[in-house]
Amino acid sequence: HTFFNFNKRSYNSKHTIDTKLMLDDKMCTTTTTTSPTKNTDKKRKFDDDDGIPTPEFTAVDHISLTSHSDTFGVDPVPISWAHPDPLVRGPVICTVRHSSQRNAIGAHSGSYCIYTGLAVAAGKLNPDYMPNLKLTSPVFQIGPHPSWSDPKKIASIDPFGHLITSAYSKYLEKGFDIRPTIAVTKAHIDLPECREAVTAGRLIPDGKILMPSGQSICSKAAIEPVWYLPEVARRFGCTEAHLRQSVFRMTNGMYPELITRPDIKIFLPPIGGMTIYIWGDPDTIPDEDIELTCRVHDECNGSDVFGSDICTCRPYLTHAIEECIKTAQRGGCGIVIYFRKEGRSLGEVTKYLVYNTRKRQEGGDSAANYFNCTEKVAGVQDTRFQALMPDPLHWLGVTKIHNFISMSDMKYDAIVSTGIKIVNRIEIPQELVPTDAQVEITAKVFHGYNAGESYKGIGQNDMDNTKGREYGYNEKDEKEKIVPASP
Repeated sequence: HTFFNFNKRSYNSKHTIDTKLMLDDKMCTTTTTTSPTKNTDKKRKFDDDDGIPTPEFTAVDHISLTSHSDTFGVDPVPISWAHPDPLVRGPVICTVRHSSQRNAIGAHSGSYCIYTGLAVAAGKLNPDYMPNLKLTSPVFQIGPHPSWSDPKKIASIDPFGHLITSAYSKYLEKGFDIRPTIAVTKAHIDLPECREAVTAGRLIPDGKILMPSGQSICSKAAIEPVWYLPEVARRFGCTEAHLRQSVFRMTNGMYPELITRPDIKIFLPPIGGMTIYIWGDPDTIPDEDIELTCRVHDECNGSDVFGSDICTCRPYLTHAIEECIKTAQRGGCGIVIYFRKEGRSLGEVTKYLVYNTRKRQEGGDSAANYFNCTEKVAGVQDTRFQALMPDPLHWLGVTKIHNFISMSDMKYDAIVSTGIKIVNRIEIPQELVPTDAQVEITAKVFHGYNAGESYKGIGQNDMDNTKGREYGYNEKDEKEKIVPASP
């Protein structure tokens, strides 16, 4: 009652209640509607004969309660997902300026959308601001590819998300606020491992892909997730209704439209996206006769950024980058796709709780209980699943991977099930596995990861005898103890 101050005024023929919402000592008009059906009386307005509707702008101080179906997307711009023509397909409209015409649930920028709200609350951002996209177009071309019009290949990203200024220029000219969900640019990558590889002679600078300094030149694309809910549900083997209800329930009702608006099929989830790094000519990616090296990597901040040695994440990632550079120098192309799926998509807090459980359990950290510890803490071993993971590969036009720098059976199975061929599976070299990560690599290979030549023969005896570092959590002095690695 200290935040909401509702005054029931009157009911009209549509059972609308005019209310007042108290925000920052200002009274903002809101509208809620008790009717469970969409307003079908409204006729879409057009200025011209180009088939593009006239934008309708929502006042900044107007709050639409999306828990009621008639206050959100009363007249959504139509989307025909997977249509090859972007104008027929229609743009994804998920900004706050066109409440009645919005055709997607959620908000742009994933979890960072909350910071946008904070910027408005702090008076640092005008909510009416329209981004200047004039100079933001991709610096190299990607697509279109046949996979863009197949929902079984792309349903978790918008394949036209980087082409807003070209494909939907007429919408922008009319005043629509449409945001890119993909940005394409170029960069120089400077990794100490690459400098070391140059010094050791494993990498030879060519002045084109790799500089004498050890810097490599690459192209890259940042992608925000855009889900087409019917296909996402199919991939997870459930109904769309069950998917919507599950997400609604487990986000504490964060998105009422998932329940109230089953006609809105697009969802921008509040999760991390992905970044694609490309070494070599991106135009060669669809050509199956040209060598393609690829790693699909899931975020691990502790290892990737800070060098934690409890897992193989950073050494495997940097090894993949080295192989991508070599492939590009041979005239092929190398790809690393970096997903924001920290801690197997369970989050970093959960991951650290699992670390503590591993180290404190009876008998210490062991390969035999590696996966059990995660399940004890989180209730599940892994929530990455990988069902949506191949989509950015299809966005790039990948149909064949010659060198897959991954031992994961789940990633391999997910990719080949969508029609992409994989020729070689490359395991991490043994010398790159940190001592404390022997627990991880042993458990993963035993439970189905591709062993390759380096890890053949791992059996129950290895599972029982591979132990990790002990920290002495239960000792008063908590001095670190190291268990010597077995030869």
